[in-house]
Amino acid sequence: MLRKFLLSLSLLSVSAVFAEPVKVMTSFSILGDITRQIGGDKVEVAEIVKPNQDMHIYRITPQDAKRLKNSQLILLNGKGFESNEFVKAAKAANVPVVLASDKIQSIQHDDNDEHHHEHEHEHEHKHEDKHAHHHHGGDDPHVWQDPVLMKQYTQNIADALIQIDPANKDYYSGSLKKYQQKLDDLDALAKKSFAAIPVEKRKVLTSHDSFAYFGARYQIKFLAPQGVSEESEPSAKQMAEIIRTVKRENIRAVFVENISNPKLLNRLTKEAGVSVTGKLYSDALPENGGYVDMMKHNIETLSGAMK
Repeated sequence: MLRKFLLSLSLLSVSAVFAEPVKVMTSFSILGDITRQIGGDKVEVAEIVKPNQDMHIYRITPQDAKRLKNSQLILLNGKGFESNEFVKAAKAANVPVVLASDKIQSIQHDDNDEHHHEHEHEHEHKHEDKHAHHHHGGDDPHVWQDPVLMKQYTQNIADALIQIDPANKDYYSGSLKKYQQKLDDLDALAKKSFAAIPVEKRKVLTSHDSFAYFGARYQIKFLAPQGVSEESEPSAKQMAEIIRTVKRENIRAVFVENISNPKLLNRLTKEAGVSVTGKLYSDALPENGGYVDMMKHNIETLSGAMK
């Protein structure tokens, strides 16, 4: 009887070792990387929108829809970051769909404020195609720019994995705890990096308005010629207003982003008499490196430029 029990236990162990990882499909590279860090070898993660690709202009393909249907869990950012057609394809896959930004309070945008470029969290957001384009609906979706808010984000990811794979609950919980310590470390690094810079000097010009959460957390004023979407462009009046602001406030920290078309920013910097300082990562990871690396780069690059 004991031999039979030990044999059964052995078979269960072998079965557990060779169990297939959970197939998780994520919408974009940052979400994919974080899911891999929490899921480890218990998950097989893929993303639709790859590193250095722009979610704002991505169009879902039939192959993407097939990949979504072949997954066991779909993770989206939410808050209007994914297009309507993207969300529709995810729901049509008939597998669990979880929003990683759930329970995180959004920064709101006032689309009717024509002076939004002079304020930290107000942006213009215009679209023509209601079915294909992105609608943030007043919510800023870029919550990953705040490492403190990302503790809830990562908790949501871990909870989703535990729900779909309860047998590995302890593994996911342990990975989550370790990863959240890295988020605490990022927050500590940012606070230390910006502490020596007077608040009145914490001013940055970027090509795309995706740093409002970062700005709110660390008291940095970000200006952008484009709104929260890469599809919106400022009017001539707004461009003139930005140029006046750059000159008046003596802004010297000017950045392009890895997903941006630099033409608009180049025009602005030429007319304002400033030059581009470097590159930031906003909505997509670089080809090499994960979310933590991306945030360290942004923190160090921004603090260096403002000193």
